[in-house]
Amino acid sequence: MDIYKTILAGASVLALTASAQATELEVTHWWTSGGEAAAVAEFAKAFDATGNKWVDGAIAGGGGTARPIMISRITGGDPMGATQFNHGQQALELVEAGLMLDLTDVAEAEGWKDVIFPQSLLDSCTVDGRIYCAPVNIHSPEWLWLSNKAFEDAGVPVPTNWDEFVAAAPALEAAGKIPLALGNQPWQSNLAFGAMTIAVAGLDVWKQVNVGKDMDAAAGPEMAKVFQAAADARKLAAKSTVQDWNQATNLVITGQAGAQIMGDWAQGEFAVAGKVAGQDYTCLPGLGVNAYLSTGGDAFYFPKIDDPEIEQAQKELAAMMVSKQVQVAFNLKKGSLPIRGDVDLAAANDCMKKGLEILASGNLVPTGDMVWSPDIIKQNEDLMVEFWKTDMAPEDAHAQWVNNLKSGS
Repeated sequence: MDIYKTILAGASVLALTASAQATELEVTHWWTSGGEAAAVAEFAKAFDATGNKWVDGAIAGGGGTARPIMISRITGGDPMGATQFNHGQQALELVEAGLMLDLTDVAEAEGWKDVIFPQSLLDSCTVDGRIYCAPVNIHSPEWLWLSNKAFEDAGVPVPTNWDEFVAAAPALEAAGKIPLALGNQPWQSNLAFGAMTIAVAGLDVWKQVNVGKDMDAAAGPEMAKVFQAAADARKLAAKSTVQDWNQATNLVITGQAGAQIMGDWAQGEFAVAGKVAGQDYTCLPGLGVNAYLSTGGDAFYFPKIDDPEIEQAQKELAAMMVSKQVQVAFNLKKGSLPIRGDVDLAAANDCMKKGLEILASGNLVPTGDMVWSPDIIKQNEDLMVEFWKTDMAPEDAHAQWVNNLKSGS
């Protein structure tokens, strides 16, 4: 009996200690859709289970709206406890300015180098040999999502690639459907163009332009075909008047639109709506033309705060986000792929399995955020908005696009 009293007393002391050390941590992010909210709730639940408190700081409007707010707070002396950025160079200037917490000790203690796959994810968090962020998922933006119902209503088979989709567009229009759903946020049109680049020009040309910075290839005939294909696609999206990406996804979910070019996070919206992959909707990575993934996604950075308790909570959150159990729970809800190569995703749906197979094959390319500066990304986003929303000639858009790339190559 004395032994049990000792154990109970020890447990009480541990509970009191945990309570005394509980720390509130504001976490800012731009995950506000139904599927995204379900996913981020997994992070919050796991962090709260440590005895700390997740204070949600969701910012609506996507990354283009949220990032300037996040950066302004950090540089203005009002930092949050943790904040989302995409993999790549978005937080590089903040790191170089000494405003971000060094997580190298966490990464070494948790063995991140041994479990995070592909290695480029951790490389994108590394500056001068030190690790400054925790990658949490792999998101590939180049997927074509198709409404099986829309094509059934139009009396045509569900396409298996981009060319078949374009060929089926007249039948969709005749059935009163919007062929291509596209939201009005700048990054969506830029994402669609990026997806079409590999589908139309091919993977080799994409690498020549984006990795090799080959401006002759950028100005060449294969890229000219991409701009012409994009001009054709904008006609298919002409009647899509929604703003947010998830509103465009809903057009596909409800059968009002035939398809959407969007990242694998669209899976979260289909899941919340109770739709089944391969039955209610079809997903085509690489637009059904090139089966590949670009290893983009999300990572969390932790602004420096002069408070040992907050720093401890920040490091606990970083370790938790990369942990095996949380990786499974979060990514199953998010529709993304885990950043660990040692997790069991037996519950994965048809689309996630396609992604896992491509990931295992190694058919990967870096995301645009990893190969171009935020300034170049913004210039091309602005160009794509003008191109998709006006009758700008594809030749003119192509020339301006090449000039934008040259300014950063």
